[in-house]
Amino acid sequence: MESLVWADRGQQLQVEPSDNEAQVRCMAVSRLGSLQLPPTVFSVWVQVRGTSWVEAREGKFRLRRGDWIAFERDSRPNIQSDRHGLCVGIGLGAEMVQAAGELAEPGLYPGRGHLRLDEVRMFLDLWRSAARRLLAAPAIDAAATVGTLRPLLLKLASMQSEMSANIPLCPGRSRRRKRQVFGRLQRAHMYLYGNRDRVVRISELAELTSFSSWYFSKTFHGLYGESPQSASARMRLEQAAELLRNSQMMVGEVAAASGFDNCCSFARAFRARYKTSATNYRKAAAISGRAGSAKLQDELSKA
Repeated sequence: MESLVWADRGQQLQVEPSDNEAQVRCMAVSRLGSLQLPPTVFSVWVQVRGTSWVEAREGKFRLRRGDWIAFERDSRPNIQSDRHGLCVGIGLGAEMVQAAGELAEPGLYPGRGHLRLDEVRMFLDLWRSAARRLLAAPAIDAAATVGTLRPLLLKLASMQSEMSANIPLCPGRSRRRKRQVFGRLQRAHMYLYGNRDRVVRISELAELTSFSSWYFSKTFHGLYGESPQSASARMRLEQAAELLRNSQMMVGEVAAASGFDNCCSFARAFRARYKTSATNYRKAAAISGRAGSAKLQDELSKA
């Protein structure tokens, strides 16, 4: 099995599943390339430059420079880069995910976040080093592979440290049970974000996590401090605000793209959250953007 898979310059590649649960792959997608993963690989991706789009079981995601995202094994993400983009990742078999958890407590989980520019550079350096080592001497078991990839695995764990600090908030008598619940709830949280274009039913989230609707709602609120319905509404309104700032879509189109049935319900919800109308929000964002651009140009001219 190949230890390095790179889809570049419009290539459309599909990673073949492996029976080796200690398998590790360094992966990359760049310049309009696309890569489809099998349902046997836990993967973590970091956007190094440009933009990438991801479609997975949890929904659709857009990655900008510095964004990272991690998917469970059966998520089957399909990553596609724009013409200037570079997205690098690592794919781990089941045995390697367990070994990584033993190396870097409390383990790896589905989720998403953002890295500073210096952290992106550090991750890229570690990824390149891991790719060279795997190509030079592929390890045959999990223990040997962990030794080879130790710096990169520790970096992955540190990326998730803030997120995984909430594991003690999950119900369960043992640490193992708490981690299991946390992983499932993280996946549900990603599902809400990946489906910000519509209203997500509790039954969908319960099925995804293999919890009852009642137990899911209770544990979700206990971990994130808001109900699934409130989280969904907040995420959809945040997407609407982003579209108002960064697109030329009409307000009605923004409402539809954010999962609202009509403009009236959208207008009420938007005003309740942002204390202004969508139209005024867009105008204020445009003025703020022009002021920021003018300030930057002034600073450059004085440099």
